Amino acid sequence: MNVVARARAIHRAKVSRVTVYHRFDLDESARPVLTDAELKRRWESFHAAIRSTSHSILKRTAGRLLGEGTLRYQLPKALARPLTRLARQHRPTPSSPTPIATENPTPFPADYRPAHGECEVQDVDASDVLTVVINESTTGSAAVVDSLNHTVATSHATWLLILDASTSAHDRVTATAHLRSHCDDVADVVYADESGLDERAPLFKPARIGPHTLLSYNVVGRPALVRMSTLRRLGGFDAHVGWAFEHDAYLRILEADGSFRHVPLVLPSGRPPIAFQGAHIDADTCSAVRAAFVRRGWRGRVDATDVAGLVRWDLETPSPPPSIDIIIPTRDRVDLLRACIASLESTTTYANYRITILDNDSRREETLAYLAATSHRVVPCPGPFNYARIMNRGVEHSDADFVVTLNNDTTVVTADWLEKMVSLAALDDVGIVGGRLLDQHGRSEHESIVIAPYPQHLRTDSNYPRVDQFSRAVRDVAAVTGALQMVPRELWRALGGMDEGLKVTMNDVDLCLRSQNEGREVVYRPDVTFNHHASSSRGGLDPVDDRNRFVRRWDIFGSFRDPYFPESFELLGQTIHFRPR
Repeated sequence: MNVVARARAIHRAKVSRVTVYHRFDLDESARPVLTDAELKRRWESFHAAIRSTSHSILKRTAGRLLGEGTLRYQLPKALARPLTRLARQHRPTPSSPTPIATENPTPFPADYRPAHGECEVQDVDASDVLTVVINESTTGSAAVVDSLNHTVATSHATWLLILDASTSAHDRVTATAHLRSHCDDVADVVYADESGLDERAPLFKPARIGPHTLLSYNVVGRPALVRMSTLRRLGGFDAHVGWAFEHDAYLRILEADGSFRHVPLVLPSGRPPIAFQGAHIDADTCSAVRAAFVRRGWRGRVDATDVAGLVRWDLETPSPPPSIDIIIPTRDRVDLLRACIASLESTTTYANYRITILDNDSRREETLAYLAATSHRVVPCPGPFNYARIMNRGVEHSDADFVVTLNNDTTVVTADWLEKMVSLAALDDVGIVGGRLLDQHGRSEHESIVIAPYPQHLRTDSNYPRVDQFSRAVRDVAAVTGALQMVPRELWRALGGMDEGLKVTMNDVDLCLRSQNEGREVVYRPDVTFNHHASSSRGGLDPVDDRNRFVRRWDIFGSFRDPYFPESFELLGQTIHFRPR
């Protein structure tokens, strides 16, 4: 059976929806001026920003006095590094991340203040905006939807703005003016960041509405302008989904290839406190997502979670189950390899898979004996370590429908991980699927990769200390780690595999960006978990040539923007900072 053809029959996604990242190494006319001096300046600026926000006062003072680029500063720093690493390993387990709805949340991002979200707007002609005020706390959803549909059918206004009665008259005018000033002839929906339950921790949103993220929760929220003609063309709002009628409309607009425009300003929410309560919204959100499943011909489950307004959705595994090849690179360290494969064999519930070991010049007698005796296929990959080349060789030797790249220093936690990953990877608009990694101390190590401004692993127990819809969602992301990712084999080959010029690092991120340029999204699943003994096999290799090649290709630190990370966020070390756009 042709798995790819089946996936396309399930879900047709238009390439025009997909964000295209500009590749400057393929466009001479648009190449940014990245001389060696400019490249050095960008790196120094990035590291200086991290030091200024993350380092202790003592470190910052020593750097200024001794000169951070000097040997007298770097030598004691290098000597102290093993002690620092040891201290990190024995630090107390971090406390639970902060829930999104608490009475007194800490400011988030750390340096955000409500005044930052205030912005004067010039006189804007908003006469073509119809503001409808509803009372979500006292009125039934059916009556609200019926009234709204009558308005949509009869109004001559261009835009509809729905706000709750709890929103003040001043806030209504403010929201209307800012949103209207960002409208154009293309957008179907114009949405902004919103104040949420606490003005110190607003709801920040990404610049792009990920099609799979929107299934998990209502990314758009309020305030938002919706084009009246678009609503009329799609039949208005659906009363059958209760208070999730706006979420349902956004899903249908996205399915119709609608255009969404983000305004990176914190505006009055337009939603009452009850809208953020699970008892009020969870069941209706499940109904809206199930309706999307029906429209797309999908079969699966949709359930509420312990985060209000966030659903957990799973698709049925394609039938018959496609073949999957798990390719594992290794060089000696048979202790890690043995543990990895044993966990796969004892825990994995999916049947149609096999394991391919990619041996990069193992020398130890114990390793060679293990490889000679194993029932799994072993592909020799001789030569200097080049992760991209090794993985490409592994895929060349595979005839499976899907390949999983998996580090040899991992062990599986989620038994049905292959079912969960392949059900997404089989969709026509998905190219790569990744999961969650925990380090050897049980701390979060990887929950997608964000590029703001440089690729870094998102971690909810350190640099994103929040339990919210964003962090817990099955969501579209810029990239996931090659330590655990599933890719349709035909897509890998169509992309030309990993770039072997990126020998050690950034080859996985680069593959993810190129996948999206071909119209295939990268999706992160928080419910697929592995343990990962990071850098146990090859150490902390991070060649500067790889990093510079990647920076030049995508203009990192320059024009590149991660469309799936909140637009006003910048991640520096262990802290997310507010950077108004």
